[in-house]
Amino acid sequence: MANIKSAKKRILVSRTKTERNKAIRSAVKTSIKKVDAAVVAGDKDAAKSALTAAVSTIDKAASKGVYHKNNASRKVARLSKAVNSIA
Repeated sequence: MANIKSAKKRILVSRTKTERNKAIRSAVKTSIKKVDAAVVAGDKDAAKSALTAAVSTIDKAASKGVYHKNNASRKVARLSKAVNSIA
């Protein structure tokens, strides 16, 4: 256990940030799953609306530093490609 006051604070701060990042990552994963489910079902309208929501959550995660911008861009590109593949 940390004895120094600043070290104790860092433990608390890092725990808070970890929980926040986990929540944001979970939201991104959920939105990606919704898009994938709509693509598998072949529902183009639902897929497009889910894609819009997913892109928003991914961009927010990237702006908050949870994901690197290239990682976020890759996720968006893959989702867009999947949605566009629906006939």
